[in-house]
This record gives sequence, structure tokens and C-alpha cells, in this order.
Amino acid sequence: MTEHNEPQQTETEIETAAEVETAEAVETEQTETQPEAPSYEELQARIAELEGQLKDSELRGLANEQNLRRRHQQEIADTHKFAGQKFATEMLPVKDYLEMALLDQSGNFDALKMGVQMTLNELQKAFDTTHIKEINPQPGDKLDPHQHQAMQAVVSEQEPNTIVSVMKKGYTLSDRVLRPAMVVVAKQES
Repeated sequence: MTEHNEPQQTETEIETAAEVETAEAVETEQTETQPEAPSYEELQARIAELEGQLKDSELRGLANEQNLRRRHQQEIADTHKFAGQKFATEMLPVKDYLEMALLDQSGNFDALKMGVQMTLNELQKAFDTTHIKEINPQPGDKLDPHQHQAMQAVVSEQEPNTIVSVMKKGYTLSDRVLRPAMVVVAKQES
């Protein structure tokens, strides 16, 4: 029986020895593949390099932000500077027609009237293009303080604070009042 036990121990010892050799081989491979720990000077150099990259990135970001801000301010300035360009372009034919009317020496009243009508039509076209609309209240309309300015109050049979007549039309630019309509309103008898 001892003979039979000895070969089993030998097989166990062989298996244990093989496991130890495998473990040693794995450790050897790991130590060979792992780089040595960097030195203090190498770490300091790497930190300095990363800090330099970070500083460079920060400076580039600040420069980009400053350029965007400057470009935005220039665009705003250009927008303010050329805001009336569309309207001015529309007004050029009106000026041309008025100058032609002043140069007319014919003395023909009908021709002058036709020229003024053409000028008014051109002006209305310019107003339509630039979204300028008339405020032209009718007699009997309620006074709207947002669009009308009461210039005078007269005794009238109409309801108080209603419009009796229009002295000057008002104008809006895209729903913003440029000039309120100047009106005469009704008041009660005292």
C-alpha cells in the first residue's frame, strides 16, 4: 500500500511544483512588462509640461473670447450705423422726384400736381417697404393715448374723449409709434 501512496504523493508534488513555477513565471512577466516607477524629476517635468499645456489652452480660450467679444461689438456698431440704410435707399427716388419738380420751369400746374402725386406714391411705397404705417383715426373714434395725442378739446355733441378731427396723422414703425396722431377731442359742456 505504501508503494501505491508514494506515486500519488509524487503526482501531487509534481502538480504543486508546476503551480509554483507558473506563478513565478507570471510574476517574472509582470515585472518585466511593468515599467520602472518614474523618478521624482521625471514626474516634476511631466507636471510642468501639463501645466504649460493647460496655461496655453487657457490663454487661447481667453484670446478667442476676446476676439468674439470684439467682433460682436463691431457687428452691433455696424447695425446701428447702417440701421437706416433700407429706408434711406427707399427715400432716394423721392428726393429725385422732388428735385425734378423744383427744376420744372414750365409753369404747368397740372404737371406739377402730377409730379407731386408721383412723389407721394413713391414715398408711400418706401413706407410700405419699411413697415411704416399711418395712424389715421376717424371722427367718433375713442381717444387712444398710446396712438393719439389730444392737442385741443372742444365742446361737441359727441361723446367725451372721442376724436372730433385729425390735425396730423400719426405713424408707426412695426407697431412702435413714431409719432402719435395729433387730434382734437370732444369734451362735455361746462
